[in-house]
Amino acid sequence: MYDGPIQDLITELGQLPGIGPKSAQRIAFHVMSAEKEDVMRLVDALVQVKERINFCTTCFNVSEGDTCSICRDPRRDPALICVVEDAKDVVAIERTREFRGRYHVLGGCISPVNGVGPDQLHIRELVGRLADGAVQEVIIATNPTIEGEATATYLSRLLLPTGLTVSRLASGLPVGGDLEYADEVTLGRAFEGRRALA
Repeated sequence: MYDGPIQDLITELGQLPGIGPKSAQRIAFHVMSAEKEDVMRLVDALVQVKERINFCTTCFNVSEGDTCSICRDPRRDPALICVVEDAKDVVAIERTREFRGRYHVLGGCISPVNGVGPDQLHIRELVGRLADGAVQEVIIATNPTIEGEATATYLSRLLLPTGLTVSRLASGLPVGGDLEYADEVTLGRAFEGRRALA
């Protein structure tokens, strides 16, 4: 619709996840009207991410060095590994301040529809991390979606024969939710994960 650089910017912004054509256009026009210093800070931040951030060689979390801060932290319990789909899931779990072990980021989940099988994920590396016998429990924290459940099932079948404790995060009704709005799968999970009151 537009000529030259503004259309190029709209096109590139539209490639980002969650940014549709209208949002891309709004952002492009915001950038165009912003102060040059503000735009240069954004450009610098983008360049720095590409130049300085990579994935941890141990757990595949985002890291500025070869190993992420969680893997380097001696206070973390090396006997516990929490397996998540993406690096943003690590942040979500860390916000709870409940987990003091280490992580393993799969880099997605099994999704035959999207052509993602176990070989495209960091499952082989997970098995390698378990070989030294230091890990006692693997907590599977994949999303409660069809793909996340398929991944959790695959991992549990792979890991249970090793003798490790393999657990899955509980799922069910959210705090503040109403039963009438819960779908059947969520309500079923809530029943499966029920516990006795003390």
